[in-house]
Amino acid sequence: MAQALPEARIRAVDTTEPFVAHAQARLAPFGDRVRVELGSMAEPGGTYDLIWCAGALYFLGVTEGLTLWRDALKPGGHVAFSEPVALRPLSADAAAFWEEYPQISDLAGIEARVSAAGYRVLDHRMIVGAPWLAYYNPMQARIDHLQATNTDPVIAEAMAECQREIDLWHAARDEIAYALLIVAPE
Repeated sequence: MAQALPEARIRAVDTTEPFVAHAQARLAPFGDRVRVELGSMAEPGGTYDLIWCAGALYFLGVTEGLTLWRDALKPGGHVAFSEPVALRPLSADAAAFWEEYPQISDLAGIEARVSAAGYRVLDHRMIVGAPWLAYYNPMQARIDHLQATNTDPVIAEAMAECQREIDLWHAARDEIAYALLIVAPE
Protein backbone atom coordinates (compact mmCIF):
# COMPACT_ATOMS: atom_id res chain seq x y z
CA MET A 1 0.00 0.00 0.00
CA ALA A 2 2.85 2.39 0.83
CA GLN A 3 4.37 1.80 -2.62
CA ALA A 4 1.07 2.07 -4.47
CA LEU A 5 0.07 5.27 -2.67
CA PRO A 6 3.24 7.36 -2.26
CA GLU A 7 1.32 10.37 -0.88
CA ALA A 8 -0.54 8.34 1.76
CA ARG A 9 0.18 8.51 5.46
CA ILE A 10 -0.29 5.01 6.85
CA ARG A 11 -0.73 3.84 10.42
CA ALA A 12 -0.60 0.10 11.07
CA VAL A 13 -1.42 -1.65 14.33
CA ASP A 14 -0.95 -5.15 15.64
CA THR A 15 -1.40 -6.68 19.08
CA THR A 16 1.75 -8.81 18.87
CA GLU A 17 5.01 -7.07 19.73
CA PRO A 18 7.34 -9.26 17.58
CA PHE A 19 5.11 -8.65 14.53
CA VAL A 20 5.21 -4.90 15.17
CA ALA A 21 9.01 -4.93 15.49
CA HIS A 22 9.38 -6.95 12.27
CA ALA A 23 7.02 -4.63 10.37
CA GLN A 24 8.77 -1.52 11.71
CA ALA A 25 12.11 -2.81 10.43
CA ARG A 26 10.66 -3.82 7.08
CA LEU A 27 8.85 -0.53 6.56
CA ALA A 28 11.62 1.78 7.82
CA PRO A 29 12.52 2.88 4.25
CA PHE A 30 9.16 4.68 4.04
CA GLY A 31 10.15 6.99 6.88
CA ASP A 32 7.60 8.73 9.04
CA ARG A 33 4.73 8.41 6.55
CA VAL A 34 4.30 4.75 7.63
CA ARG A 35 3.93 4.15 11.37
CA VAL A 36 3.65 0.67 12.86
CA GLU A 37 2.46 0.53 16.44
CA LEU A 38 1.41 -1.92 19.11
CA GLY A 39 -2.33 -1.47 19.44
CA SER A 40 -5.81 -2.79 18.87
CA MET A 41 -8.18 -2.39 15.95
CA ALA A 42 -10.88 -1.88 18.60
CA GLU A 43 -9.32 1.52 19.33
CA PRO A 44 -8.17 2.91 15.97
CA GLY A 45 -7.43 6.43 17.24
CA GLY A 46 -7.55 9.32 14.78
CA THR A 47 -9.64 9.69 11.65
CA TYR A 48 -8.99 7.93 8.37
CA ASP A 49 -9.95 7.96 4.73
CA LEU A 50 -9.60 4.17 4.68
CA ILE A 51 -9.43 1.49 7.32
CA TRP A 52 -7.94 -1.67 5.84
CA CYS A 53 -8.38 -4.74 7.99
CA ALA A 54 -7.23 -7.96 6.38
CA GLY A 55 -8.13 -11.01 8.43
CA ALA A 56 -8.77 -9.37 11.80
CA LEU A 57 -12.26 -7.86 11.88
CA TYR A 58 -13.71 -11.21 12.89
CA PHE A 59 -11.96 -10.84 16.27
CA LEU A 60 -14.25 -7.86 16.92
CA GLY A 61 -17.25 -9.05 14.93
CA VAL A 62 -18.29 -7.46 11.64
CA THR A 63 -21.20 -5.44 13.03
CA GLU A 64 -19.38 -4.56 16.24
CA GLY A 65 -16.12 -3.54 14.54
CA LEU A 66 -17.78 -1.46 11.85
CA THR A 67 -19.85 0.28 14.52
CA LEU A 68 -16.68 1.05 16.51
CA TRP A 69 -14.95 2.44 13.42
CA ARG A 70 -17.70 4.78 12.27
CA ASP A 71 -16.29 7.74 14.22
CA ALA A 72 -12.77 6.94 12.99
CA LEU A 73 -13.75 7.49 9.35
CA LYS A 74 -13.51 10.88 7.70
CA PRO A 75 -16.56 11.96 5.67
CA GLY A 76 -16.55 9.84 2.53
CA GLY A 77 -14.29 7.26 4.21
CA HIS A 78 -14.35 3.53 3.51
CA VAL A 79 -13.50 0.26 5.21
CA ALA A 80 -11.92 -2.67 3.38
CA PHE A 81 -11.96 -5.96 5.25
CA SER A 82 -11.86 -9.69 4.73
CA GLU A 83 -14.26 -12.12 6.34
CA PRO A 84 -14.55 -15.91 6.20
CA VAL A 85 -17.41 -16.91 3.92
CA ALA A 86 -19.23 -20.19 3.34
CA LEU A 87 -19.44 -20.86 -0.39
CA ARG A 88 -22.08 -23.55 0.17
CA PRO A 89 -23.43 -25.47 3.17
CA LEU A 90 -20.33 -26.62 5.06
CA SER A 91 -19.14 -30.19 4.68
CA ALA A 92 -17.69 -31.91 7.76
CA ASP A 93 -14.16 -31.00 6.59
CA ALA A 94 -15.02 -27.33 6.04
CA ALA A 95 -16.87 -27.19 9.38
CA ALA A 96 -13.75 -28.61 11.07
CA PHE A 97 -11.61 -25.93 9.40
CA TRP A 98 -13.89 -23.15 10.68
CA GLU A 99 -14.67 -24.75 14.07
CA GLU A 100 -13.18 -21.78 15.94
CA TYR A 101 -15.35 -19.35 13.96
CA PRO A 102 -19.01 -20.30 14.40
CA GLN A 103 -20.14 -16.92 12.96
CA ILE A 104 -19.24 -18.02 9.43
CA SER A 105 -22.04 -17.38 6.97
CA ASP A 106 -22.61 -17.00 3.27
CA LEU A 107 -22.10 -13.65 1.54
CA ALA A 108 -25.70 -12.60 2.22
CA GLY A 109 -25.09 -13.15 5.95
CA ILE A 110 -21.99 -10.95 5.85
CA GLU A 111 -23.91 -8.26 3.95
CA ALA A 112 -26.64 -8.39 6.63
CA ARG A 113 -24.04 -7.81 9.38
CA VAL A 114 -22.60 -4.89 7.37
CA SER A 115 -26.09 -3.42 7.00
CA ALA A 116 -26.80 -3.89 10.73
CA ALA A 117 -23.80 -1.62 11.42
CA GLY A 118 -25.26 1.08 9.16
CA TYR A 119 -22.93 0.51 6.20
CA ARG A 120 -23.46 -0.51 2.59
CA VAL A 121 -21.33 -2.89 0.53
CA LEU A 122 -19.74 -1.08 -2.40
CA ASP A 123 -17.94 -4.10 -3.85
CA HIS A 124 -16.51 -7.48 -2.97
CA ARG A 125 -14.35 -10.24 -4.36
CA MET A 126 -13.81 -13.80 -3.26
CA ILE A 127 -10.41 -15.09 -2.19
CA VAL A 128 -10.39 -18.77 -3.15
CA GLY A 129 -7.73 -21.25 -4.27
CA ALA A 130 -4.43 -19.76 -5.47
CA PRO A 131 -4.03 -17.10 -2.74
CA TRP A 132 -4.53 -19.82 -0.12
CA LEU A 133 -1.86 -21.96 -1.79
CA ALA A 134 0.48 -18.98 -1.79
CA TYR A 135 -0.04 -18.81 1.97
CA TYR A 136 0.06 -22.52 2.81
CA ASN A 137 2.84 -23.76 0.48
CA PRO A 138 5.61 -21.70 2.16
CA MET A 139 4.22 -22.65 5.57
CA GLN A 140 4.34 -26.33 4.61
CA ALA A 141 7.91 -25.98 3.36
CA ARG A 142 8.92 -24.32 6.65
CA ILE A 143 7.25 -27.08 8.68
CA ASP A 144 8.98 -29.74 6.59
CA HIS A 145 12.34 -28.02 7.12
CA LEU A 146 11.89 -27.55 10.88
CA GLN A 147 10.66 -31.09 11.51
CA ALA A 148 14.10 -32.39 10.65
CA THR A 149 15.90 -30.22 13.20
CA ASN A 150 13.45 -29.02 15.86
CA THR A 151 13.71 -30.31 19.43
CA ASP A 152 11.62 -27.62 21.14
CA PRO A 153 8.22 -29.02 22.24
CA VAL A 154 6.55 -25.59 22.01
CA ILE A 155 7.63 -25.24 18.37
CA ALA A 156 6.58 -28.84 17.71
CA GLU A 157 3.10 -28.06 19.06
CA ALA A 158 2.82 -24.92 16.93
CA MET A 159 3.92 -26.87 13.85
CA ALA A 160 1.32 -29.57 14.58
CA GLU A 161 -1.42 -26.91 14.81
CA CYS A 162 -0.28 -25.38 11.51
CA GLN A 163 -0.10 -28.81 9.87
CA ARG A 164 -3.66 -29.59 11.03
CA GLU A 165 -4.88 -26.31 9.49
CA ILE A 166 -3.09 -27.06 6.21
CA ASP A 167 -4.52 -30.59 6.10
CA LEU A 168 -8.05 -29.37 6.83
CA TRP A 169 -7.75 -26.74 4.12
CA HIS A 170 -6.62 -29.33 1.57
CA ALA A 171 -9.60 -31.54 2.48
CA ALA A 172 -12.10 -28.76 1.77
CA ARG A 173 -10.21 -26.26 -0.37
CA ASP A 174 -13.08 -25.68 -2.80
CA GLU A 175 -15.38 -24.72 0.08
CA ILE A 176 -13.08 -22.39 2.00
CA ALA A 177 -12.86 -18.72 1.14
CA TYR A 178 -12.64 -15.19 2.37
CA ALA A 179 -14.72 -12.37 0.98
CA LEU A 180 -12.84 -9.09 0.65
CA LEU A 181 -15.39 -6.29 0.97
CA ILE A 182 -15.28 -2.53 0.57
CA VAL A 183 -17.97 -0.81 2.61
CA ALA A 184 -19.01 2.73 3.48
CA PRO A 185 -21.33 4.20 6.11
CA GLU A 186 -24.88 4.88 4.92
